[in-house]
Parts: sequence; structure tokens; C-alpha cells
Amino acid sequence: MNTRTDVVFLSHGGGPLPLLGDPGHQSMVDQLTTLASTLRKPHAIVVISAHWEESAPTITAGSQPPLIYDYHGFPAEAYEIQYPCPGEPELANRVYGALELAGLSPRLDDERGFDHGVFVPLKLMYPAADVPVVQLSLVNSLDAATHLSIGRALRHLEYDNLLVIGSGFSFHNMGAFFAPNTPEVQASNQAFEDWLAQTCCDPNLTETERYQRLVNWESAPHARFCHPREEHLLPLHVCYGLANGPSNGRIAATILGKQSGMFHWGPVPSP
Repeated sequence: MNTRTDVVFLSHGGGPLPLLGDPGHQSMVDQLTTLASTLRKPHAIVVISAHWEESAPTITAGSQPPLIYDYHGFPAEAYEIQYPCPGEPELANRVYGALELAGLSPRLDDERGFDHGVFVPLKLMYPAADVPVVQLSLVNSLDAATHLSIGRALRHLEYDNLLVIGSGFSFHNMGAFFAPNTPEVQASNQAFEDWLAQTCCDPNLTETERYQRLVNWESAPHARFCHPREEHLLPLHVCYGLANGPSNGRIAATILGKQSGMFHWGPVPSP
């Protein structure tokens, strides 16, 4: 892998709401647009979204993937959102090769489109839709070590000026979003965010310690309250597996009244 790869874990918010002017997402919108302005504009983007799970890591390989409106109960305009970015079959094949070399039995999918974990944040970050995109699935075992291994495999991906995005959410308890934000809920939310920030950013941790913390993430304070199901956290594991070092820093956002974090690593050095 060359030295021109930026890695970002972002919290992508609730469905299409960030694109519909929802005030509970303004902090996130501001942070993503600011982040995009500080990054080099990439030649291509790989997105690992929380909203695609397969039995093996699977990669979009079409030249013009459609959008998947994988949400329900929103106004009609939510189903008219357009983000006509191209795919990048050559990059998809390189991702496939890196994962195959690591023994991860990847697959290519010529038909699958981009879900909202891809097009919502990218429409905020790169509204011109002129950067080619490839999406990579999670593995439906939801095993932390597997997703760290996927990230490690991507270290050997060669593509100049690449942006790799883990699109998830650092807090994803759906019931808590729609319940009173009590002091107990706030404390639980903050404790996990603090743990995540230390895990990703503390330069005094060794990479063995950082890896073990992420493998054993369920032992973090209030981990299962913040993530009753871990699919929105695992894109972070892929990001760290690729980056293999402390993040440049936590980017804080308040989303739907909850504290949420994003992390940037980069440019990431070659292994």
C-alpha cells in the first residue's frame, strides 16, 4: 500500500435525515463537510458500510451501481435522492486480490448498489458525485477479529490517493434514540465514547494493546447498551486494521441528542 491512503471512520446518522435538513444532524453535517475540506480529494473511495452483511467479504464491481433506499417511513423526497457516482471495477478487483491473498474468500458482485451508509455521507462530503466508489460488505458473523483482519488485508491494496471510509455509528442503540435522554443514558453514552477515543487515539497504547481492546470491545463500559448489535461499530475495526496506529484525533458530533465520534487516520504508511 502506498502512503497516500486516508482512513476515516464516520458516524453516518439516521437513515436519510442528514440530507433532509433534520436539526438533530446539523452537527454531523458540519463535521463531515469540514472533514472533506481538509482531506485531499481522493481518486477513488472504498466504503465499508454497516448496512451490508454477507457470509464472505463482498465487493461491488459494477461500473454504475444504483442506489438502494434501505430505509422506511420517510417523506417521498427521501426516495428521490440521487448520487450518480461511478463504480470502479479495477479498484474492486484490487480489493478482491488483497482479500484473497489474506485467505478471506472474497466475492465480487456486479449487480449490488450503494446503500444509504454510502450515499448519505458521500453526498455531504463530495456532492459533485465525481469520485468513483467501491463498497465492501461486512461479514455476517459480526466477529471483531475477522473485521480487523479485513482491514489488515487492505494494507496491501495498491491504489494511488485512496480514501477508505468505515461508515457506521459510534452509538447505535435505536431504542435510546427515541427514549428520554436521562442522566444515566448520557453517562453510559459518554463512558463508551471516552473508551473509544482512548482506544483509537492514545499514543501510549501499543498496537497490540489497541488491537486487543477492539477484539474485546464488549468489555468496554456500557458496550452492549451502546451497541446492542455490533454492525455499526465493526466498520471501525476495518479502519483500524488498515491504519494500525493511533488516530489523528476524535471528531465529536452530537447526533439525535447522543454523543458520537468519528476518527481519521492518514496518510497511512505502507506496511
